[in-house]
Parts: sequence; C-alpha cells; structure tokens
Amino acid sequence: MSKLALVTGATSGIGKAFAERLAADGYDLVLVGRRQERLEDFAASHPEVKVRTVAADLSTVAGIDTAAGICATEPLTVLVNNAGVALYMPLAELPADKATELVNVKVLAPTMLTRAVVAGMQERGEGTIINVAGMIAFSGPAPHSQMPRRAVYGGSLAYLVAMSQTLSAELEGTGVTVQVVCPGVVATEFHERQGLDMSRVPRMTAEDVLTASLRGLELGETVCAPGVEDADLLDAVFQADLAAFGAQSPELATRYRTA
Repeated sequence: MSKLALVTGATSGIGKAFAERLAADGYDLVLVGRRQERLEDFAASHPEVKVRTVAADLSTVAGIDTAAGICATEPLTVLVNNAGVALYMPLAELPADKATELVNVKVLAPTMLTRAVVAGMQERGEGTIINVAGMIAFSGPAPHSQMPRRAVYGGSLAYLVAMSQTLSAELEGTGVTVQVVCPGVVATEFHERQGLDMSRVPRMTAEDVLTASLRGLELGETVCAPGVEDADLLDAVFQADLAAFGAQSPELATRYRTA
C-alpha cells in the first residue's frame, strides 16, 4: 500500500517544504490550503505521485471539518499540522474575529485533525504526527521590555508544545510518533502577510526547518528546536516543568498564608 501524507498550509513556506520532501520520498499527498491555484500548481508539477488538493480555510469550522473528515477516513501515514496565521498585536487590540481565526488555525484545527487521525494510526500500528509551532511558545516569562506583543499567538504555540508532549506519552508503544517543531524566525511569506519587513533579520530557511524535523524524528525528539544548539537547555526547561508539577501539595504554600 502506498504511503499517504496530509499537509496543511501546504502552499508556501514550511508546509510546501514538507510536501516537496514527502513527494520526493514517494508519498501520495493530500494538500490542504486556502489558495486553490497554488495547490493545483503543486499537483501539476509532481506527476510522479498522486496529489489530492483540498481548498479549505482552517480558520472556519467548515474547513476544519473537511480536513478532519479526510484524516478520519484515509489511511494517513503522516499528518503535518503546519497551517498558520500572522496576527501579532496586543490582546486588547486584537479584534474578536481575528482572535477566533488565530485560535481556530493554531489550536482547534491541529487538535481536531490529530484527534481524527490518531485512532486509525493506532490500529495500523504506525504513523507520524508533526505539529509546527515556534520558539515564541517559550517566551511567556519574558519581561515587558522584551515580550513580543502577541499573547494569543504565543499561547497557541505553547498549547501545541504541551499537547504534543502529552500525546506523545499517551501513544508510547503504539507505533505512532508525535513531534512539535519550534523554529525561530523563518524566511517565508508569513511575516510579509502582516506587512512586516524582515529582510534585515537573520532567518532560517524552510528547508532547514524540514531537515531539523526529519533528523529530530530519527533522534527521538518530541520537541524539535531547529535553531537551539544546546539541547540541554530544552531538557532543563522540561525537567523544571516536571519538578514544579511534582512539588504540588494539598497544603497551602507558606508564602500564601497570612501572618
């Protein structure tokens, strides 16, 4: 049986890089994106594999349902939850519809697509789920002078990290692998859509992000940080998380008791 992969946000950047590599590796593809013409262009340029194009907007319930339906019914070997939306602004200035769009694309869509695909992967005893987040997931403790003004965006990426780690543990021994990729600034169209000029900012290529993800899978990394040289830094973060989690008590902490 041929290998089958579904990639969201597949028309540019990291998603397109994943689609290109998967096609080169002989995977048939289901490509999900908002721009039908780009999806069709990709399919036309890759006649060596079967490419199903799905024009769906993952900021909408209908779009999520369409993609999740495919995840639930097709024998996917790989799911790449890559779709993103560039909405950087303070929460007080973020319009309600834009907040909904962001949460739908980066939280609800990956959750529902993963939920739809995971049972089938477990039954088949194999599968890979890759969630694309970013290093902003780790920026929450930054002070006001440093913290980027994008609370909802940062929170959504942190959700992807926590979900991926927890799901990876749930699926241990099933043959299903979960990874979350956390690049820094990447040279894609992502920032241009918000009118941000990043031309002078050092940026990683989408292909480098892809290379790190695939090598990270070989290394058994659940959290892949392509631009972090010292992996011990990530381990220290996760160990601190577990230490705090394990230190909880039913007794009120001393610092909260009144004199």
